[in-house]
Amino acid sequence: MTTEAYRTPRGPGASTLVIKRSRFVGAIAPVPDEPAARAFLHEIRTQHGGAVHHVYAYVLRQGGASRHSDDGEPRGTGGLPVLEVLRRENIFDACCVVARYFGGILLGAPGLARAYAAAAKAALDDAGVAERRAWTLVAMSFPYAAWRQAQLEIAEAGGVVEEAVFAAEVTCHLAIPATALPALANRIAEITSGRAQIRIKSETFL
Repeated sequence: MTTEAYRTPRGPGASTLVIKRSRFVGAIAPVPDEPAARAFLHEIRTQHGGAVHHVYAYVLRQGGASRHSDDGEPRGTGGLPVLEVLRRENIFDACCVVARYFGGILLGAPGLARAYAAAAKAALDDAGVAERRAWTLVAMSFPYAAWRQAQLEIAEAGGVVEEAVFAAEVTCHLAIPATALPALANRIAEITSGRAQIRIKSETFL
């Protein structure tokens, strides 16, 4: 698993802009994969069934997949501006949909592109942005005498102790940023004179 951090919407976000009587309703949400992105698009289309267009774009971290659609608007005036907002803000694992209720006044290609981009950016601003980093879930076992020093080393490395089990020795279950694990493992080996046992349980993004 890559250890590179990435930005994603903190949660769902929404926006409504009225431009020359057309109403642009933006919606954005974090999505883990393409089925989730399609499900979100279907949800927004259902909610805004009266809209004449449902422009969308999504970007996924895994494989760098991205898709966008103008949904009947002139080519390049809807989906691409929404996608460019996500790319400019360095957002991944996100789907943004902008539903347009036509107000009877033509906006022209530049006007449409600006409107869709503005609705997408406003929805993202409403959602907020979170940075997700790779974390490793680890089990460490070591003698009791090393426990206090191990706690200090784990905290210094940015790790979080989730559970400590006290039996014949201390077994500590913790989460730590993936990039910090090698240095922590070395320090724990030093303070336990090589008696520590370290087992990687899993990896995840948090």
